[in-house]
Amino acid sequence: MPCGRLLLSVYIVTFLMGVPANILAFCTFCRKVRRKATPIDVLLLNLTISDLIFLFFLPFKMKEASDDMAWLLPFPLCPFTAFLFYVTIYNSTLLLTAVGVERYLGVAYPLRYSMYHRPRYALVASLLFWVVTSLNLSLVYIMPYAQWQKGADGDNNNGSNTSSPAPPPPTCYLDFTEDELMILLQFRLELFIVLFCIPFLICCFCYVKFILILSRLPNIGRRRRLRAIGLALGTLIVFAVCFGPYNASHVVGFVRGDSEEWRNIALLSCTFNACLDPFIFYFSSAAVRSMLNHCFGNIRAKLHILRCGGAPDCPRPRPSKSGKYREAAPPR
Repeated sequence: MPCGRLLLSVYIVTFLMGVPANILAFCTFCRKVRRKATPIDVLLLNLTISDLIFLFFLPFKMKEASDDMAWLLPFPLCPFTAFLFYVTIYNSTLLLTAVGVERYLGVAYPLRYSMYHRPRYALVASLLFWVVTSLNLSLVYIMPYAQWQKGADGDNNNGSNTSSPAPPPPTCYLDFTEDELMILLQFRLELFIVLFCIPFLICCFCYVKFILILSRLPNIGRRRRLRAIGLALGTLIVFAVCFGPYNASHVVGFVRGDSEEWRNIALLSCTFNACLDPFIFYFSSAAVRSMLNHCFGNIRAKLHILRCGGAPDCPRPRPSKSGKYREAAPPR
């Protein structure tokens, strides 16, 4: 199946690129939160955790794609994988929105916001996002079991007296009857409105206002202003490009009364978001930039040693900005 091969290719690229980048970001944010936590660090740490959970279960989706979208793994893995797969996707939309709100409040109401600038509020918001997405997507976990039970009931009604249990559905959250589809179309429309449309509108408002306020502030350097504006525009583009196509399929399917065949292709943009989030981390956090520069500096130094060995006349590598990265010394 060409669709399965395309899905498998994108899944592999996402996994190979996303795992090391998100592990690096996770270690950096954990260290930063232990030293001196800020609300945006807590939000970005939760976004990293969400991406890592997504990437941890991605090999099961790879196996599904390699089997031409048939589910040959133990069936209990099907609802659990599908549930976490979509929960982490929609949790990312809420966390990206919260990052936008935090940035907007910081420049629009700096004095008032500093009074409530507490990491625990960001932690509570992050936990609330996990609860909201889990409750909204509980149907994804229930539907495969309901299909299996319906198949067992159908075998009993047909007079099958065999003692062996009914086989599970051959696919995982992919093929639906007309009755199931009527429920799913309304469910998907609710996901589009609650977990995509509203967060995206809030994110657009916050970042547009953020850019307008930042462009009028006289005491910010031009380079810093352009970097902040570029980060805001980049985050909006990532939000729209990664989550827009798949959520648009919810609306198209609801209007046409059918499940669109291109939904799996549109889902690839959501999958690739796990590779793009680290770029947002890089430009959002000085700690991530320092850690990444430090890692590249160490790699460059080791390659230099391997290339030159112990030759005394070998030129030393030029020092980079990564030398500025230092761990905060513990108080004596």
